[in-house]
Amino acid sequence: MAVVIGSGFGGLAAAIRLSVMGYQVKVLEKLDAPGGRAYVHRQDGFTFDAGPTIITAPFLLEELWTMCGKRFADDVTLVPMDPFYRIRFDDGSCFDYSGDEAQMEAEVARFSPADVAGYRKFVKDADYCRDLGFQGLGSQAFDKPTDLLKAIPFFVKMRAWRSIHSLVAKYMKNEKLRVVMSFHPLLIGGNPFSVTSAYALINSLERTWGVHSAMGGTGAIVRGLVGLLQARGVQLRCNAPVTQIRIENGRACGVELDSGEFIAADIVVSNADTAWTYKHLVAREHRRHWTDARIERGKYSMGLFVWYFGTSRQYADVHHHMMVLGPRYKALLTDIFKRHKLADDFSLYLHRPTATDPSLAPAGCDTFYALSPVPHLDSGTDWASYAETYRAAIAEVLERSVLPGLQQSIVTSKVSTPQDFHDRLWSYKGAGFGLEPVMTQSAWFRPHNRSEDIPGLYMVGAGTHPGAGVPGVLMSAKALESVIPHVHA
Repeated sequence: MAVVIGSGFGGLAAAIRLSVMGYQVKVLEKLDAPGGRAYVHRQDGFTFDAGPTIITAPFLLEELWTMCGKRFADDVTLVPMDPFYRIRFDDGSCFDYSGDEAQMEAEVARFSPADVAGYRKFVKDADYCRDLGFQGLGSQAFDKPTDLLKAIPFFVKMRAWRSIHSLVAKYMKNEKLRVVMSFHPLLIGGNPFSVTSAYALINSLERTWGVHSAMGGTGAIVRGLVGLLQARGVQLRCNAPVTQIRIENGRACGVELDSGEFIAADIVVSNADTAWTYKHLVAREHRRHWTDARIERGKYSMGLFVWYFGTSRQYADVHHHMMVLGPRYKALLTDIFKRHKLADDFSLYLHRPTATDPSLAPAGCDTFYALSPVPHLDSGTDWASYAETYRAAIAEVLERSVLPGLQQSIVTSKVSTPQDFHDRLWSYKGAGFGLEPVMTQSAWFRPHNRSEDIPGLYMVGAGTHPGAGVPGVLMSAKALESVIPHVHA
């Protein structure tokens, strides 16, 4: 028997793989519906994907359906995005970021003809990082010191000690182009000025397999994964928060729910936040490696302020994915990641899924969310009292820039803050993506897929190897296959 804590993408993928490996599986979810950070909010006729909205490397999803003898395309329709994103700078200029080589070079030339040659060199480096980091190391569990030794040549070849921004700056001089080519780590919780240049691989992933969105929203993928589990007889229980991983004779033997119920298991797989799992679900005396002090010393990703809103009109000129950047880049990221200071200015990811799927809003209306990276809870921000002030500031900037007449058009509204991530999702410090993916917190140095402390305990999701993002959490579930024993009949 295997128990999976949490039903995010990582937990659902792990449950499928465990079932195929021969385990009886139970999935336990704290919330009232599956999805974890990919939860779906429905309000006043509008459908809001709470979390991941950018789907790359769809073959990782297709693989799960194939394992179950089914076709992904029969359950989920993916639509390719073109462009992938529109990036709008504070001065109103825009860069349309796509997977078309000629169009991308033309966009680069529009900003800086002298940087086209450098862009081509960056693309080659990004492809190299994809081959080494994603395809070479992504689904390999870093379980033993020898795994680290084998990987060192890969890190050296990628020169992974450099930051992604320094890699981009080496090839391109135009400051706007440096932003365009380095912002991707923010999508997985990393500061481009700190995280390893290996994350240039995201650029390559997108160009190789495209950027897609699911009809019906990301929730359609969650429903499809749950359907696979149901067809395999896997039980998924919602409203079932796990409050302790029970350990007997030095080994995980099951979990306790907040109701006091005990569920026995041969193995426990946690898709919960890794720092929260160790600090709050595993008793202190069982943690030699992940001590409270070590957990506290970690560098954590930023927090997320997300404003979900629906409008009574449509904004046909706003793309599905849009970055609305503020006046500062490096200084803002320093405030967020290093100073843990909530600044007055901000940059936004604006998501308009009704650009692709009008069914996510009532007729003639638009569904949006605006996501602002903010410091995690070490900032000391009292979000209960400040959230409405911050939301209003975002509304003002959007109305002034890309959504004219917004404030008169809002018909439904909901916000989520780092405090909600802490209280509702049990995310340590309210961080949106667990540990920040800097070099010293990646691969071997990230919480292992097989617990360093507790035999029988395993990790999937954003907080373990290889990291955050939909491809990362799906690959973390794949990595389990190399460290969890198969069941033999």
